[in-house]
Amino acid sequence: MKLTPVILCGGSGTRLWPLSRKSFPKQFVPLIAGKSLLQLTLERLAPLGDSVMTVASEEHRFMVTDALQAAKVKGSVLLEPVARNTAAAMALAALQLVAKDQPDGLLLFCPADHHIPDSKTFGQTVNAGLAAAEAGAMVTFGVVPSFPSTAYGYIEQGTRRPDGSCAVQRFIEKPDAAKAQNLLLQGDVLWNAGIFLTLASTLLKAMALHAPDILQSCEAAMQAARHENTPLGHHFVRPDPAAFAACRSQSIDYAIMEPLASPSAGDTGARVVVVPFGGQWSDVGSWNAVADLSEPDAQQNRIEGQGLVHESRNTFIHAPHRPVVALGTQDLLIIDTPDAVLVAHRDHAEQVKEVVSQLEARRYAQAADHRKVARPWGWYDSVDMGERFQVKRINVKPGASLSLQKHHHRAEHWIVVKGTAEVTRGSETFLLCENQSTYIPVGEVHRLKNAGKLELEMIEVQSGSYLGEDDIVRIEDVYGRQAAGSEPNATP
Repeated sequence: MKLTPVILCGGSGTRLWPLSRKSFPKQFVPLIAGKSLLQLTLERLAPLGDSVMTVASEEHRFMVTDALQAAKVKGSVLLEPVARNTAAAMALAALQLVAKDQPDGLLLFCPADHHIPDSKTFGQTVNAGLAAAEAGAMVTFGVVPSFPSTAYGYIEQGTRRPDGSCAVQRFIEKPDAAKAQNLLLQGDVLWNAGIFLTLASTLLKAMALHAPDILQSCEAAMQAARHENTPLGHHFVRPDPAAFAACRSQSIDYAIMEPLASPSAGDTGARVVVVPFGGQWSDVGSWNAVADLSEPDAQQNRIEGQGLVHESRNTFIHAPHRPVVALGTQDLLIIDTPDAVLVAHRDHAEQVKEVVSQLEARRYAQAADHRKVARPWGWYDSVDMGERFQVKRINVKPGASLSLQKHHHRAEHWIVVKGTAEVTRGSETFLLCENQSTYIPVGEVHRLKNAGKLELEMIEVQSGSYLGEDDIVRIEDVYGRQAAGSEPNATP
């Protein structure tokens, strides 16, 4: 039976702040050997099916296609106009499979931000759940626990079935330390990994019984969905924004899995079963989890990048950009980025998202955005700014271009440091090579394009009375963004 891996790419990016942020969540951050967790997930899942489906936010669509390209995987991308949690995301994927005349196709749902280095063992575990899923069960995969974690939910196993899976006795919420210890001593529990295997028809029948309102909203959204084939061979599916926005937000655990596992679930023909996974697994859900991915020294210090420790114990330093020194520290997490630094005791790693909420309340841009900002055409990095000026480093992918645009309040000076730029300025179009520059006056219509086969890198110096990103009037844009930017509400 055909299997379609579905990667759930949602996530707010708060638990790994300041490296992960709302505009650049952890699944897109190159955390492991220069690869993002999404790319590693794609590489792990692609061999298990004929095609891969991803469900992601509209604003992250080009980060998803970048990961698909890096993993050399082609597939469809379901783009959620708003976040509505895992129940709705999984319903969209099942409805998409039904629309392709595959109601009895198998769907393997996996989060985009898990680290599972043993792909072979993972594939064998998925195969162990196929028989139960084909027979109409909702299969979940539980991780054999290695310590009494308070950060994960648990699954209590029931009787073993002839197909090798076990019935799910109950789902257990994240416990306190004492309860977690007791659960491990109990010996028949697994960590809830949030990975599911099911027939599309099984999932939709269960949703019709236990979450009919979510299903109805998703059906309406998919019936009016827009489809787009991208130049790279990917397929965007855009559910109707109004219909999807009306959908209730709920996790699949609360909406479907726990009701199905309950004795009063009703006779849907579906049952919840679990297959244990004994390999290495991490949801990379905190800086403690990230630290554990690095090898410790004799004093249990872990270093990523240019960190240096002296007379320190059990200290983790993430310092990719500059030297960061820890002297006489113990049990600390030190995370350095170009525009924000986190110093936290290891015991408080789970509270990082609370700090992000405080930053948001104080209107710090760093709460949600990096200094380096991803764009469909590449990225820019705001390296310096002051009163009436800003300096950006801009990188444009080969063949990509920025929108045809103009600004009401700023002029721009462009200096090419690598590659070849095609510049449109007013009625003229010309090339700029390395070490050449040009000037874009206030109000002038302009466009920047990478005319070469290598990445284009340039320095942009902006000057004027207002330098915000909303001072952009887009005249033409190949990326489907708003055609015309709005005037800024006020100058700083």
